Formats: sequence, structure tokens, C-alpha cells
Amino acid sequence: MAAEAEAMVHQILALPRTDARLLVAIAGPPASGKSTVAAEVARQLTLQGHKALHVPMDGFHLDNAVLSERGLLHRKGAPETFDAAGFTHAMRRLSTEDEVVLPAFDRARDIAIAGVIPVDSSIRIAVVEGNYLAFDERPWNTLAEIWDFCTFLDVPEEALSERLVARWRAHGLDDEAAHARALQNDLPNARRILARRDPARRP
Repeated sequence: MAAEAEAMVHQILALPRTDARLLVAIAGPPASGKSTVAAEVARQLTLQGHKALHVPMDGFHLDNAVLSERGLLHRKGAPETFDAAGFTHAMRRLSTEDEVVLPAFDRARDIAIAGVIPVDSSIRIAVVEGNYLAFDERPWNTLAEIWDFCTFLDVPEEALSERLVARWRAHGLDDEAAHARALQNDLPNARRILARRDPARRP
């Protein structure tokens, strides 16, 4: 992942510079490595003197109680289980305002936590990562106009499946439950992301 991140850093630093904060988007299906790559890109940029911050999309998950009321808890991670309007609004603020404070997702407790990612005026590059940053459905597709750089991580479905099962095992599920979670929810979400990705991000 370090080499992939390094290539992205070269592309990002080649972009025309303005006084505005750069918004970098790293999109892809669940378990494609977005978080790892985004964190490494932000780290390498900062080491080179360009203060950058990793900004995950997952803080905009709707709460489980809301999802239960809407009959969507079993589909958590699908586009309709996020506060899409809130996320797109926050990204527009991030592109124009000196300081924006964003939520984060605590995977261990399976909840979003408000106000824990302050992006202040010293952050000149926001490295945003998430499943739906290059998703060709509204309101997600309105993001395309604000990204200064956007890339999509393509990973074979077999590899995604293995990573997803391993992820759920690491969170305490037994083998059967981990496979069920991956096959019944995560992989359908991944296929939808691949089928509906922004045409500009297709091979």
C-alpha cells in the first residue's frame, strides 16, 4: 500500500495549487484498503511539508436505532444507511471554510461519534476516504465537482470477501457469522458500488 500511496502523493503534488484546501478522495468498496491508503497518503504528504489529514466518511453512518426504525439495520453500510446529505454538505464546507469539525465512527462500539475530527486552517489537504465518494447516484454524485483529486481502489471480489470475513472475525464474530455478514451485506454493497461508480472512475 505504501507504493500505491506514494504514486498518489506524486499526482496530488502535481495539481495546480491555490489558497483553497485541497480535497483528495479515495473511493472503493468495503475492505478495498481505503483507510490504510488514505492514512499513508496523509502521512507522506505531511512528512513532505504539506499538512494533510485523513478524513473518513464512516462518521456519517446513521445510528442503529434510526436504521432499526427504517428496517435498514441488516443493510448497514448501504448508501441509504448514511446521512448522505449531511456528508455532502460537510464536504462543501471543508472545501471553503477554515475550520470544520467532523464525526468519526467507532467500529468496536458500532456507533458514530460527533465532533471528534477537527480540520482547522492549518490542514491544507484533506484526504477523504469512503465507499461512496465516486458513486453515481444522488446526492453522492454531486461530490465529483468538489474533489481536486479522486481515485477508485479496484480489488477482486475474492480478495474483498477474504478481508471482510477476517474483519468480522477480528470484531468477535465466529466463522459462520463472519461469513454471513460478509456475504449477505458487505459483498452486495461492494457489487453495487462497482456497478454504480462514477463513469470517470471506470476502467
